[in-house]
Amino acid sequence: MPDVLRIELRDRIAVLTLDRPGVLNAIGTATADRLAEALDELREDDRVRALVLAGAGRCFSAGADLAEIESFTAAYQFREFVGRLTTVCRSLQHHPKPSVAALHGFAFGGGLELALACDLRVAERGTRLGLPEMKLGVLPGAGGTQRLPRLIPVAVARQMILTGDPVDADRAYALGLVNELAEGGNALAAAEALAARLAAGAPLALAAGKRLIDEGLGMDLDAAVAYERETVSVLFTSEDREEGLKAFRDRRPGDFRGA
Repeated sequence: MPDVLRIELRDRIAVLTLDRPGVLNAIGTATADRLAEALDELREDDRVRALVLAGAGRCFSAGADLAEIESFTAAYQFREFVGRLTTVCRSLQHHPKPSVAALHGFAFGGGLELALACDLRVAERGTRLGLPEMKLGVLPGAGGTQRLPRLIPVAVARQMILTGDPVDADRAYALGLVNELAEGGNALAAAEALAARLAAGAPLALAAGKRLIDEGLGMDLDAAVAYERETVSVLFTSEDREEGLKAFRDRRPGDFRGA
């Protein structure tokens, strides 16, 4: 059986490509498990500083594998299926290495949920993004109803979730759902360029920044600011902080080692 995920290391970036183009990169159990495994491996890979998540063929992903879902005969099977995808999305969101989704064609359902779990998103003009589960009589189950309203105005997220209607890339960019737009055929290159900018940062600071944003949003402001103060105080003792100041004085890029 061919692998459902292609992994390529390009300089300090790991490009993870959903590789089931014949079924529009539908996400089944095999894909979710392979993604979870790859993310765990990359967590400890010192060669990698940033991640890019892409899709092969015509689109990023059409969403969950409906053929697999239709084979379920009991609710617990669906719960386990959704649980796998939820675990992957959580692993992406809390991964110490920043991630960029490269979107083209369309990113629907579970595919968009994966993209929402990434730190940043790049989309080709004309790409459609949506959570169409309502049209199937269900709802997103891997964080879509929770992450989307945290990224865009609640009223717009409510409309997307309750109608199942998608938005195009230009609208998504205006809403802040997409960070950068790319011309046709250039989503991956644009995502890699953005990931390279992330990979140039100090690994300890990158991981800490992700934690501060994610965890701080759940705190009251005073507690979050105190958490920030303690975190940056710890970073002050790092070798990367010394290197960053030295590089600034020397007017050169920092050579950060994650120490």
